Amino acid sequence: MLQNHPQTDNAGFSGKIGVAQKDITPPVEIYAKNWGAGNDGIKSGVHHPFTLTCLVFLSDVAKRPLVLIAADLGWWNDAADEQHFRLALLQAFALEEAELMVCFSHTHSGPSLFMENSNKPGGKWIPVYLEQLKEQALLAIREALASAVPATLSWKYGSCGLAANRDQPTEQPGEILVGFDPEKKADDTLLVGRITDGNGAIIATIVNYACHPTTLAWDNHLLSPDYIGAMRKLVEEHTKGACIFLQGASGDLAPAEQYSGNPALADRYGRCLGYAVLSVLEAMLPPETQLYFARIVESGATLGVWEQRAFDVPADLRAELQYIELPLKPLPTLKEIEQQWEACDDPVLKERLWRKRGIRKNLGDGGTAAVPLWIWRLGACCLIGQPNEAYSWFQQELRNALLPYPAAVMNIVNGHTGYLPPEKLYSSNIYAVWQTPFAPGSLEQLTSRAITAAHKIMQ
Repeated sequence: MLQNHPQTDNAGFSGKIGVAQKDITPPVEIYAKNWGAGNDGIKSGVHHPFTLTCLVFLSDVAKRPLVLIAADLGWWNDAADEQHFRLALLQAFALEEAELMVCFSHTHSGPSLFMENSNKPGGKWIPVYLEQLKEQALLAIREALASAVPATLSWKYGSCGLAANRDQPTEQPGEILVGFDPEKKADDTLLVGRITDGNGAIIATIVNYACHPTTLAWDNHLLSPDYIGAMRKLVEEHTKGACIFLQGASGDLAPAEQYSGNPALADRYGRCLGYAVLSVLEAMLPPETQLYFARIVESGATLGVWEQRAFDVPADLRAELQYIELPLKPLPTLKEIEQQWEACDDPVLKERLWRKRGIRKNLGDGGTAAVPLWIWRLGACCLIGQPNEAYSWFQQELRNALLPYPAAVMNIVNGHTGYLPPEKLYSSNIYAVWQTPFAPGSLEQLTSRAITAAHKIMQ
């Protein structure tokens, strides 16, 4: 975990901030098969409500707002479906592409968002749900803009022991399961943002934490936001404000005990994270204050006294979007993958080929892919988002490089393609390597470019 730093604690943004929240719980009848194992395509009920939360940030010097949306959803299978959704939001509010980030929590117990699954059992609800999702997002932005008030965003780092390293080596050389490795330390960093109004009341809490929501799997029969649902419920009951969850770089992180059918386990994990969030909130200084070294007092020992003092919180708002050309592994063409899928009788392998087909369809048949990278400056903090499942090394490097500025790092932003594992893992037989379309070194290249871009925007 990062150590507290007098300039990191409470560093943030002061301007106008609006908050809105919408219930986006899907119909129980919708197609929701997200695992190759099991045959449960339609759930029997709802565990916790699914929520979409919108934050808008405005400044007197910025031409347009920055719009941040977080939703309790899994991932986009088709770039066309994602672009149709996001383009509607951009056009409705005359936003530049750089000024909108839509972040998914990555629950694995949510509805399919893939229009091509409309012919599956319950698939007729997919287009209906996608239209409702778009309408709720538009309403949330509109309400957040209308309700924006002078407010202060403050940040503090903490930790939570929920996430474990999930790359589990076996006795077979080079073979790694997606399970639990108790020998390897996981990145347990928790970043909490607190938004307070002019009276000091909390109107929203931002939770940036990296842990796959894979508590519930093929034996689960409920639509569920996984652990995020119970976490949000606890934090909102305590703070009386909205809670927005931003999934971190969790490519190698998940709960130690997962793939369960027991919703009570997801609730326990949610409380684990929720209480960690509340602990960080309790440790935060009042808005627009920091600790400064005040004086020396001679007592039984020579004592250094630190005191709270007011400081000016910056109001800078900047947004940049870069496209980084990453090399792809040698891959079959879309036509070849579709032929393999047609000839396959194994349901698990068929599911893997269907996902591989979706990736190839999104990327085209070329040898490289332009990966988008969003970099935002909110006063004295930085938000970095990209659509892939980067390993936690990505966020660790960014946090360390950006000190003393807090850095919120997010996976599954404005789309979804594949994993970004470290180059050293490419010789291993591991899901993240054979799933990803990206060639070795892609994570390292993206990280280097992200650090350079973040440094520039924070100057």
